[in-house]
Amino acid sequence: MSVNGISGNSFDFSKLLGGKATTPAAGSAEATDFLSSLKLQIANVESQTVGLLVSSAPASGKVSGAANFAEILGAGKTAGTSSLDALLGSASTNGVSATGRNMALFDPESAYRMMTGINRFTVNFKAESSELSDMKSYVSTLQQEAVKLGSTGESASNEEISGRVQAFANAYNGWMQRFGSELQDGGMLAGTQAAKVAQWELEQSLANPFNGAMNGVHGMADLGLSIDPVTKLATVNNARLEATLAGNKTAAIGALHEFTANFAKSAELLNSAGNFITNRLDNLTRAISYIDANMTSLQAEFGLGDPATPTGQVAKALANYNATHSIG
Repeated sequence: MSVNGISGNSFDFSKLLGGKATTPAAGSAEATDFLSSLKLQIANVESQTVGLLVSSAPASGKVSGAANFAEILGAGKTAGTSSLDALLGSASTNGVSATGRNMALFDPESAYRMMTGINRFTVNFKAESSELSDMKSYVSTLQQEAVKLGSTGESASNEEISGRVQAFANAYNGWMQRFGSELQDGGMLAGTQAAKVAQWELEQSLANPFNGAMNGVHGMADLGLSIDPVTKLATVNNARLEATLAGNKTAAIGALHEFTANFAKSAELLNSAGNFITNRLDNLTRAISYIDANMTSLQAEFGLGDPATPTGQVAKALANYNATHSIG
């Protein structure tokens, strides 16, 4: 069996979740049945191995096409009981060797590399799931903060309004300080579209210059709230806020209400069922569940693979995932 049979194009991990940079549309076949990709690729590996073994077998050793993969490999049989023994390299060695390889396979090294990849992706999937779950919670918090800010009325003092705007800015900055580095190139969530969309959508909602436009207000910037182009953190210019309130408090409060309603709606949609964040989390959950449920059989068939050794934020996120999903 060629290396391509397992570790090449026939086993493309980027397809397991539709690719990290792509979030399947809600309700699409990719979104609802993406696990079939993993199952199909494993089946392709098996069928390629079987096809090569059968085509290479001596005429006296032809195997019925109805035989399953384990039977063709002679699993559970002693040396000499299968006419394919010579093709297997070591048919008397059933199961995983001391080096973690299944020596009964025609190409145990490629199978081992495939399992190394599965081990790595399992860790990455769990770490990403933990981070996206945290992000979902942060988005809900921002939604609640927007609702609080939106409850501000004209009767509120300028000092109270300023305090509420600053509180919202602090909440937004908490979100950016938690996930900002992970969303940058090289970060853990940099290639996850659900996370990138969440960042972009909330930033654009805050920077929208049309909130309050009908009453002459140019978005939250006129109320002193803006995004620093370098740090991406929210800043509050109290002098500008005071000036807008002094010029037309009714228009200022109207712009505030319009902004908070739109921001809260954006946050709600990001977390809604079948949308970006929840859709990605559902896909990750199915992938993790399938691999965890089948890991023992996969290892028995293809070898153990090198264990994943996560570091930094990935290791921390994995520990959080394991703690959250621990039994008992």
